[in-house]
Amino acid sequence: MALSCPTSTTPSAPRSSHPPQTPLHHNQHHHHQFSFPISNPTRTLHHHQHRSLAAALSGSSGVGKLEIGEEVLGDTLDGVEVFGLDGKGVVISDLWKERRAVVAFARHFGCVLCRKRADYLGAKKEQMDASGVALILIGPGTVEQAKAFSQQTKFEGEIYADPNHASYESLRFISGVSTIITPKAGLKIIESYMEGYRQDWKLSFEKHTVQRGGWQQGGILVAGPGKSNISYIHRDKEAGDDPPIEDVLKACCTW
Repeated sequence: MALSCPTSTTPSAPRSSHPPQTPLHHNQHHHHQFSFPISNPTRTLHHHQHRSLAAALSGSSGVGKLEIGEEVLGDTLDGVEVFGLDGKGVVISDLWKERRAVVAFARHFGCVLCRKRADYLGAKKEQMDASGVALILIGPGTVEQAKAFSQQTKFEGEIYADPNHASYESLRFISGVSTIITPKAGLKIIESYMEGYRQDWKLSFEKHTVQRGGWQQGGILVAGPGKSNISYIHRDKEAGDDPPIEDVLKACCTW
């Protein structure tokens, strides 16, 4: 989330393979596709309509329950693997297959605004726990970067690394210089520093972040139980674009 050079209580989901040795170097730049919760589809959609619906998810303040069919997002997420702090891989949709979860996507593990996002959600973890909702944070980077983030932030939720950015591409999170260098983003960085948050410049300038993560944006989703049950999606329009916490809580803790 910060300006950088491009330069609960339920068991964890099943784990499998170890992270790839050489991350892919394809960097996909997306343009402004934002996200909002929508109601259940009332009729079967054709394949091209499924794709259009997935592309249309964007950021309105309203929250509604959504059961997205497998062909809308489930089919794209089923092949996406993320890695826990122990280095073991898990298919991302298995993280909410048997439970409800709030899943936050960081810009990168060194980002100052992502550290603030971790606190913004972590402050509501007790309420999520009481509702049986898991809190998860995913970052585009390596397992070692995820471990450093965990140690520095003391984030009490689960943390996973996505070294190939596959979840970011499947969920169509935007990326680009224009999403970082904005007046609002600049003000939020200043506010974060005034509140005591700090960028980890060592992580920010590591090769993986410089090559792939520097301009990436993330988002927040609420999902599960059920691999295809996505009830809320917010795609960040720029760095620091946190949705109102009331919207997240309404989506995750109101059944």
